[in-house]
Amino acid sequence: MELFEAIKGRHSYRGAFKDQEVRREHLKLIVEAGLLAPSGANAQTTSFVIVDNPELLATIGKMHKSNQAMQQAKGMIACIADKEPLPVYENFHFQTEDLAAAVQNMLLAITALGYASVWIDGWLRLEGQAERINHLLQVPPAKTVRVLLPIGVPLEPPTAKEKKGFSERAWFNRYGEA
Repeated sequence: MELFEAIKGRHSYRGAFKDQEVRREHLKLIVEAGLLAPSGANAQTTSFVIVDNPELLATIGKMHKSNQAMQQAKGMIACIADKEPLPVYENFHFQTEDLAAAVQNMLLAITALGYASVWIDGWLRLEGQAERINHLLQVPPAKTVRVLLPIGVPLEPPTAKEKKGFSERAWFNRYGEA
């Protein structure tokens, strides 16, 4: 799939997945796309756990009661970050930016390979969900799961929500000028 086609086709998919495997080599390609993302001061702070064990997927999926993608995922990527990030430039860390760049690269790779996913973040912050998943994935105590990407072949055709137009969000030289 061509890059701009993947960008236009990328969407958050929370629906049901087909009972079709996500090949391990595809999961590896997806994570490699995340590893290639830019990283502040080249610190490369994000790490990943690829989940393809059916029992583990089912255990994690049952935790999210309202998201079919989580419940039916045939693969999942857990994006791991430090609980207390260290500064890498002056007194700044870029862990959030590093993680976001990696996730976006992976979402585009997921789309390009014909799969669908949704960026799961907020739910992890509720009621100790991240801690439970940290335990299941044996994440070291100084680190935590910050994002989950459930992956599968979508049962329904993808429908990306309409985006605001260029002139509503982008300008040349000065904010808001035509």
